[in-house]
Amino acid sequence: MDWAGASAIGWLFDGRRGASDRLIARWLFLRALGIIYFSAFFSLIFQVRGLIGPAGILPAGSYLQAVAQSLGHWQRFWYVPTLLWFSSGSVMLSGLCSAGMIASVLLVLNLWPRGMLVVCFVCFLSFVSAAQDFSGYQSDGMLLEAGFISLFFALPRFRPGLGGMQPASRASLFLLQWEWFRIYFQSGVVKLLSGDPEWRNFTAMDDYYQNGPLPTWIGWYVQHLPHWFHAATVYATLALELGLVWMFLLPRPWRIISFFIVTPWQIGVILTANYTFLNYLVLAMGILLLDDRFTLRVVRAKWRHKLVVAVSGAKNGNDVHIERSLGNIRPHWSALKLAASSVVLIWIFYATTAELIWMFGRVPLPTSPVTALEPFRIANQYGLFAVMTRGRYEIEFQGSTDGQNWVPYPVSDRSEHGSTAALKQPRCPGAVRRKSLPEGATTSDSFRALAILVHNHETKTLDRNVVAARIIRAVCADAGARG
Repeated sequence: MDWAGASAIGWLFDGRRGASDRLIARWLFLRALGIIYFSAFFSLIFQVRGLIGPAGILPAGSYLQAVAQSLGHWQRFWYVPTLLWFSSGSVMLSGLCSAGMIASVLLVLNLWPRGMLVVCFVCFLSFVSAAQDFSGYQSDGMLLEAGFISLFFALPRFRPGLGGMQPASRASLFLLQWEWFRIYFQSGVVKLLSGDPEWRNFTAMDDYYQNGPLPTWIGWYVQHLPHWFHAATVYATLALELGLVWMFLLPRPWRIISFFIVTPWQIGVILTANYTFLNYLVLAMGILLLDDRFTLRVVRAKWRHKLVVAVSGAKNGNDVHIERSLGNIRPHWSALKLAASSVVLIWIFYATTAELIWMFGRVPLPTSPVTALEPFRIANQYGLFAVMTRGRYEIEFQGSTDGQNWVPYPVSDRSEHGSTAALKQPRCPGAVRRKSLPEGATTSDSFRALAILVHNHETKTLDRNVVAARIIRAVCADAGARG
């Protein structure tokens, strides 16, 4: 390889020559990512036994046994990458969630961020790979992709501080911005490609706020605004997702402008609908549009001086650090790490770009690199609200003592409704809403799910008097119309 090619690879993938103008943005984003990981694991620890435990609705052990019978001994670890191969018992499931929570807290505290990101990623991937129908959320893929790329974005040191001696590689920074862009843009594309008349007729938002999975009290008031407002938000949504987000590729002033348009929009989504950590993750990735020069101008004066000293010292000491590193670290090891990170990040960029291109037509591109990454959920195709939900249908369990008067027992936690917090992601009710329990489920499966949830105390609103009912039935109810 000639000198120009090697120099370009170093400029893109070597953190020592990385984006030294995103030190504050990196610090903020990684702290936010730690909080998001914590919310995901905190939600799981109360549900995981009832979902995929040995006595759960879809036991992970049974699923992994079936996978092992159909795949080779080593293939199974690639196509279902999970630590649950070693044990899928309740202790292991709780241990994964606990380890993830501890690592996420340490990530927030900026203690060995790269190591903590590895723990968080492995623990969350272990659940997602074995959760079957309970991990069908796009937000799971978003978090895994952002978490994996952040392994190259974060610092390896135990207490890195602002991390100025080793800025983030430009490639990892771009891929995080690239994920942010794709979440918006691909969501806009699928709205048009789906052929849903509600988007074309500007009626998609008319019932959006009441048909969401976890409506908020603010969304209730917005739902009652006139049609012209909802039609305007349809236009604004399409304009933002299909047009405005391209500004991340433009010079610095345009990126800052796009941040101040997209961020309030995302906050509005959070306030009017609860999609758990999805919107918080997209909000956090938007921070990466801002450079240190802008951030230093808007922070409080008492913090500004310390940050200026840290950033200035980092930039001045960067060249010295490079020279010391070259003297202390074996050149072959440094070159190997650079080559490995280059291959992995280029692989992810190719897979995500191919997925984007294939949305418009089946262009003859190699598919093997794309399918090879699918089990790890680190190179995804996104597309939110391609077809609008015309009703919020749920399976509702009802009990009766005489067959005439029925008492509903909804499979949800009332404390979740009306809240904008992301600490809970009720995955069983989510599966019920999406397709009334897993594919092929019967009424008996629904009752089994009910019994399991009661046994594991996963559902707080199930009145324990349900066991006194002589007759129990499951009916499909439009929760949006009720709400």
